Amino acid sequence: MASILVLNGPNLNMLGTREPGIYGAATLADVEQDCTAAAAELGCQVAFFQSNFEGALVDAIQGAMGVHDGIVFNAGAYTHTSIALHDAIGATGLPVIELHISNVYARESFRHKSMLARACVGVIAGLGTAGYPLAVRAMLTHLQGTS
Repeated sequence: MASILVLNGPNLNMLGTREPGIYGAATLADVEQDCTAAAAELGCQVAFFQSNFEGALVDAIQGAMGVHDGIVFNAGAYTHTSIALHDAIGATGLPVIELHISNVYARESFRHKSMLARACVGVIAGLGTAGYPLAVRAMLTHLQGTS
């Protein structure tokens, strides 16, 4: 059975209270519940990790090797700044889908560049928290080679 790590970066622990006009009212617990339901429907497993610290996210990516088959990753602001996360993704060889709740391309120009996208198999952005279960489904499809 496939296992997918849903990894969240800085400030995503504040979902539901942080700028609800941009990020919506759903909490991170709601997101995890939606992903768990999608995984049950799809016959795969999901695990979750969130950190505000770049090094902890690097550790989580490296720690996924041999444990998970793929990663759904909302790196938050680190998307636009972190070569370390890019390199960690590349080092593991695991497929990663970059995820954003908001449409980063409709926001400030500094959000238009991703340091991670080149290391990822795909990007989902702008669909709100509904993007998370879609990303789980897309990762499973990728893992099954039916994409």
